Amino acid sequence: MQLSVQKLLNRLTLRQLQIFKAVYETSGYSKAADQLGLSQPAVSSQIKLLEEALNVQLFEFVGRKLFVTPAAEMVAESCESIFEQLRKLQNEIHSLEGQVSGDLQITAVNTAQYITPYVLRPFLEQNPAVNVQVSVVNRAKAIERLNRNEGDLVIMGIVPTEKPFSSYPFLDNELIPVMSPQHPLSQLETLGAEEFFGSGVLIRERGSGSRLALEQHCQEHGLKLKPSMEFGSNDATKHGVLAGLGVAVLPKLSVISELRLGALISPELEGFPIRRTWCLVHPRSKRPSIVARQFIDFVDENLASIQEGFAKAGYETNMVML
Repeated sequence: MQLSVQKLLNRLTLRQLQIFKAVYETSGYSKAADQLGLSQPAVSSQIKLLEEALNVQLFEFVGRKLFVTPAAEMVAESCESIFEQLRKLQNEIHSLEGQVSGDLQITAVNTAQYITPYVLRPFLEQNPAVNVQVSVVNRAKAIERLNRNEGDLVIMGIVPTEKPFSSYPFLDNELIPVMSPQHPLSQLETLGAEEFFGSGVLIRERGSGSRLALEQHCQEHGLKLKPSMEFGSNDATKHGVLAGLGVAVLPKLSVISELRLGALISPELEGFPIRRTWCLVHPRSKRPSIVARQFIDFVDENLASIQEGFAKAGYETNMVML
């Protein structure tokens, strides 16, 4: 058995595994070649060498469509583990040298895209060797990534309770009522929440954290929510309000410019703003990478400078100690 493994090590290279991973993830030799800056024949040659080393077929073509074999699925799983261990090794070596480097994969729910740059900027100024990847998704997809243990951290407002997650709150998130200055309700001297919610509310899709927060608020305050239209993002909802399609409750971060310009107004309603807290989240059983741990500690230790970044952007929010 040892001899067999030794022979495999003599014939198999990390470059072959890198090329395999690109083909597997892009579902094509041409796309993998473009991604890696190689020619298609070079990719094909390396995959053939890998198949010979493993003595299995990894990909097969039906017509012009590429399909992965069961063996390829196994190799892909092993590749993920091998490259993850290499990333950890690199991070640990740099840590010994007093450096912070490596990859930091962050998933941000839609609304968190407005705060993420201001949290990352001071961290990256101190740690320029860190490579950050930010994926912006809705709440439902963010929870899927948490459940599948994908990436390092998720930035979200309402942390799921159905599974054990570690959560580090750090900033307040305000949701405020907004309407067009031309909306009939804007002419009223006083406006009640019942009138506001009964006038045709534009709302986010199911699975959105903003929608969940609004539904919880209405339930807690005995308000009847009557959505008139659903939108797939906060920006789309905002433009619906600007177009006069209805009123909405949106994150303050997403409408600052429109409020300053007078394109939108925010009426005073009892019980508003709705306050939720932004959190860094990961599965409790997950041991954060060195880079992720450094980022969590940095946010905890530098809330004042992060707050200053928000103030310069014109958004006032409250800090929450981790």
